[in-house]
Amino acid sequence: MVDSLLARLGEQAGDIAVQCIDTGGMVGRLNRQISAEAERLGDLAEAIESLNLGQTESRAATAELLQTAEVAWGVLERGNAVAVRSLSEVSRLIADITGLDGQLQNFLDTLGTISGITSTLKDLAEQTELLSFNARLEAARGGEATAPFEVLATEIRHLAMTTRKSAAEVGGNAARIEETAGALIGALKTHIAEGRETTRHIDTLGSTLTELAALVHQFHDRSQAIAGCNERAEIEVAKVDAGLIEFRQVAAQSARRADQAREQLDALECHANDMLNQVAHDGVETRNKPFIDLALQGAREVTELIDKSLSGRELAFSALFDKDYLPRPDTDPIQYDNGFADFADRKIRPILDRYTNGNKAVVGCCLVDMNGYLPTHITERSQGQIPGQRRRNLEFSRNRQIFMDAQTRRALDSEGEFFLFAYRQDLGEGRFRALRSVFVPLVFGGRKWGLYELGYLI
Repeated sequence: MVDSLLARLGEQAGDIAVQCIDTGGMVGRLNRQISAEAERLGDLAEAIESLNLGQTESRAATAELLQTAEVAWGVLERGNAVAVRSLSEVSRLIADITGLDGQLQNFLDTLGTISGITSTLKDLAEQTELLSFNARLEAARGGEATAPFEVLATEIRHLAMTTRKSAAEVGGNAARIEETAGALIGALKTHIAEGRETTRHIDTLGSTLTELAALVHQFHDRSQAIAGCNERAEIEVAKVDAGLIEFRQVAAQSARRADQAREQLDALECHANDMLNQVAHDGVETRNKPFIDLALQGAREVTELIDKSLSGRELAFSALFDKDYLPRPDTDPIQYDNGFADFADRKIRPILDRYTNGNKAVVGCCLVDMNGYLPTHITERSQGQIPGQRRRNLEFSRNRQIFMDAQTRRALDSEGEFFLFAYRQDLGEGRFRALRSVFVPLVFGGRKWGLYELGYLI
C-alpha cells in the first residue's frame, strides 16, 4: 500500500512538474513578450522624445518663419506701393514720349512745306531772270528812249540772282534740317515703339507684383495656421508622452511580477522533480520505470561501445574529451565540429535510432557532454541545415549544437546512477516542449564525460 501511495505521489509529482513546465513556458513567453513590448515602449519613448525635440525646433522655426513672413509682408507692402508709384511715373513718361509721335509728324509736314517754298523761290528766280532778259532786249531796240529799261533790267537781274542764291541757301538749310530731323525722328520713333512695348511689360510687372503680394499674404496666413497646429500637436504629444511613461512603468511592473511567478514555478518544478526522481530511486513501480530501464540499457550499450573503441585505439581519449568546438561556416544556428562528432555519427547514432524507434513514447535519445554539446543525435534530428530556415534548423538539425537548461545542468553536476526529470526541451526561438527525460551519467577512464539522455512523453 505504501508503494502504491509512493507510486501515486511520484506520478502526481511528475504531472505537477509537467504542468509547472507548461505554465512556466507560458509565463516565460508572456515575460518575453512583456519585456519585448517594454523595449519597444522604450524605443517609442525615445522616438517621442526625439519628436518633442523636433516639435520644439519646429515651433521655433515656425515662429521665425511667421516673423519673417510678417517682415516680408511689410517690406513687400511698402515696396509694392513705391513700385506702383514708380511704374505710374514711368507709364506717364512713356505716354508723353509716345505722344510726341503726332508732333513729330507735324514737324515733318512743316519741313515739307519749307521745301515747297524753296521750290517756289527757285521758280520765281527763273521767271525774274526771264523778265530781266526781256527788259534788256526791249532796251536794246529802243535806244536812248529805252535806257531806263536797261537800268530796270539790271536791277531785276540782280534781284533774280539774289532770289536764286537765297532759294539755294534756304533749300540747303532745309535739306540739312530735314536730314537731321529725319535721323532724330527715326530714333524717336524706335524709342516710341520700345516705349509702347515697355508699357506692356510694366503692365505685366504690375500684375506680377500684385500676385506676389497675394502669395506673401497667403504665406503669412499659412504660417499662422502652422503655428497653431504646432501648438496643438505639442499638447497632444505631451499627453502621449505622459501615457507612455505610465504604460512603461506598468509594463515593467508586470514583467517583474511575471518573472517572479516564473521563478516560483521553477522552484515548484524543481521540488516536483526532486519528488519524481526520489520515488524513481526508491524502486517503486511507476509508469516511468520502463523508460528508466531502457535509458540505463542504452547508456550501458553506448559505454561498452566507446570503451571497446578506446581499447582498440579506434577512438582516442583526447578526441572523446575534445572541447575545441570548431564552428561550421554558414550554419544558422551555429553547429560545431570536434574530434568525437564524426565517430559519434557513425557508431553511436544507430544505437540512438534503435532505442528511439523501439518505443512510440520515446521522443529521442542523444548524448550531451559537460558543456551541453550534442556531438550526434537521432537521424530525424540530424538533418542537414537549409540556409535561411533557422527555425527549422533549430528543431531538425540539433546535432553538433550546444544546448543547456536548468535540469540538464543539474543532472550534469549531480552524482547518481540516473536522474529522472520533467523539463522544457528547447526548440529554439522561445519554443519549448514538456518532456520527461532520463539522464544517465557517462564515465570513461574514471572521468565524467556527460550524459546519455532518453526523452519520452506519457
